[in-house]
Amino acid sequence: MDIRIHSAFLPHNDRDAAITFYRDVLGFEVRKEVGYNGMYWITVGHPDQPDTSLVLHPPAADPGVTDDERRMITEMMAKGTYAILTLATPDLDDTFAKLVANDADIVQEPIDQPYGIRDCAVRDPAGNLLRINEVR
Repeated sequence: MDIRIHSAFLPHNDRDAAITFYRDVLGFEVRKEVGYNGMYWITVGHPDQPDTSLVLHPPAADPGVTDDERRMITEMMAKGTYAILTLATPDLDDTFAKLVANDADIVQEPIDQPYGIRDCAVRDPAGNLLRINEVR
């Protein structure tokens, strides 16, 4: 079977902040943007991975989500406990320095984890936790 990851979804609540972070700070390209009733679905991805995308979507836009669920999602996003994404880089120190220089919301500085991975963690403008692993 030949099956691959095509796209993953993360919520966002500020179009401009999301584009600035993913495009200008992380270096992803904006591949598509769809707007509807003041909401935006933004597809981004690394230029060297044209077949893998990240779709930034409005949280709880599904009409089946209740008001209580919508409040809970908003609260969890604010705490950084709603969504997590793991990224990889060959040079964690350089990547971390660029994140700091761009005033990213740092959660954890680079560290050698006891399970064999060296990583750091930041939050995107919506509060999503991004762990960045060093992969050589």
